[in-house]
Amino acid sequence: MDEVLPEAALPVHCLEAASFICRQYIITLFSHLEKEISELIRIQPRTMEGLQESPLQIVLESSKKAVFQGSMDLLVEFRQLLDDHLELLVKLRDLIRDWVQEGFQDFFQKLHQHFLLLCGSANLLTNDSKNYLVQTERVQTVLVLVLSQLSVYIEQATVPRVTEEIATSFSGGGIRAYERGPAIVPGEICRWFRSSGEKFLHLYINIKSQNLSIILKKRFTTPNWIKHKEPREVNMFVDLLFQEFDGVVAEVKQILPHGLTRKHRRSDSNGSTTSSRSNTLHEDRLNRSNTQRAKSQFLESHLAKLFEQKMEIFTKVEHTQESVVSTVVKLCLKSLQEFVRLQTLNRSGYQQIQLDIEFLKNPLKEYVDDEAVVDLLLKEVINAAHERCLDPIQLEPPILDKLIAAKLSKIKDQKPTAASL
Repeated sequence: MDEVLPEAALPVHCLEAASFICRQYIITLFSHLEKEISELIRIQPRTMEGLQESPLQIVLESSKKAVFQGSMDLLVEFRQLLDDHLELLVKLRDLIRDWVQEGFQDFFQKLHQHFLLLCGSANLLTNDSKNYLVQTERVQTVLVLVLSQLSVYIEQATVPRVTEEIATSFSGGGIRAYERGPAIVPGEICRWFRSSGEKFLHLYINIKSQNLSIILKKRFTTPNWIKHKEPREVNMFVDLLFQEFDGVVAEVKQILPHGLTRKHRRSDSNGSTTSSRSNTLHEDRLNRSNTQRAKSQFLESHLAKLFEQKMEIFTKVEHTQESVVSTVVKLCLKSLQEFVRLQTLNRSGYQQIQLDIEFLKNPLKEYVDDEAVVDLLLKEVINAAHERCLDPIQLEPPILDKLIAAKLSKIKDQKPTAASL
């Protein structure tokens, strides 16, 4: 037909039609994969309550498989276009290589933006602290944790493998205009997901810390600390704290790996308690003999600690169980310290805080990877209470031990009941 009617330019029109169809085919496959992943991430966290064991792990693993295997399946489909010896497809091979590379760049960009949207993209992109705190209430906490690890997986596993396959089977091309730059930039894609993985992890920690702050705020704004009665038992707010901590542990165990090491772990956890109680008795005698002198010594020691204490409390958050749980605990203790600083205490109020903090000591060390930091933060809470107390006389160690033993016995008695339920 071309020989009979060359003016019709049928080869040109056929090539244009084939080009349009091939490009739409590639775009459609990427769109379907994006939709599949989006629906998977949206639906599963909402329905995970029906799953009995490790629901978050199931969500994460299925999402990983959808992204990785879906990308590999697309590459297989696209290789068939290149392997086809149809004359029109042979002429379009360079364009197809460009379209595939462009498609993956666009696919990962849209996926990244979708992740940000699910976790509150405006907050993460603008770093507006006020909006950040407001919108976290609408974010599914467990979804944030899943997306954090999924982002890490895409950066570390999926993108490198896709890049390797593209270099093997889809290198070349170059039909794109020079000023538009390369069709795919793996380094840029990795930076997107590395950044979002870190932001999502911090968002998860912040949401959990906010929940703990609500508990602490209610605890310290409810009573009249000036008229506080002498302590009879450990306050129930410690139970609420441990419930929150256990919830964090249960979630991160399903998603995050263990850290390589547990630093600064002491073999004898009772040693620090004995030492602190002997110090307590010593400080108590000082307070009884000369309250003003004790306050002066406390201030001097506090100032000295600021210059001499080089312990790094808040280290970089890692994608490990220990790092995330430890950070949540540390932030909780810093919030506890700040709430104490806002109060004015009588002697009984001070002793109540002393009792609660002493009870927290050993159990908290099971949640963190650095016992020394917990000791330091708890000591700072006591120091803050000491500063805000009108008559800072501490409880006698025997009374302290008796009240803590009563609380431990009560917890032990409640466990069989909970198990039977």
